[in-house]
Amino acid sequence: MNFSSRSPAMRYHIREEVPDATVYIETRLAAGLSRKSPEAAAIGLKNGLFSVVVYAEEIPVGIGRVIGDGGCFFEIVDIAVLPPHQKKGLGHMIMERLMKFIHETAPATAYVSLMADHGTPEFYRRYGFEMSLPPQKAGMFLRIT
Repeated sequence: MNFSSRSPAMRYHIREEVPDATVYIETRLAAGLSRKSPEAAAIGLKNGLFSVVVYAEEIPVGIGRVIGDGGCFFEIVDIAVLPPHQKKGLGHMIMERLMKFIHETAPATAYVSLMADHGTPEFYRRYGFEMSLPPQKAGMFLRIT
């Protein structure tokens, strides 16, 4: 399924597909996200639940993915747009499509999470997300280097 958006200078469309590892790594880095090794990217990309790639004409300029177990837990990851294409609604386009997948797929009682490396919580609140705040909840992470 493709969704399209027009800007004055560029035509964007989104495809439900897994990005290739090179596009994935380069898009993450350009958007300011952490580096992933080619080996880690190859494993992770094939094991995701749902992925999208945004194109400017036929050039990939944005990505987003849903990972998890497909029943109890879903996590939104890798929301990344190349800097020249930021602030044009592509993050919204990505999130709309990922949330559509989650609402169509996730059973009742599923837990959906995300870790916002960049941007503001207000962006994700538009999609129903709430801040995890102590003392009731605490977001945590461990990065393997």
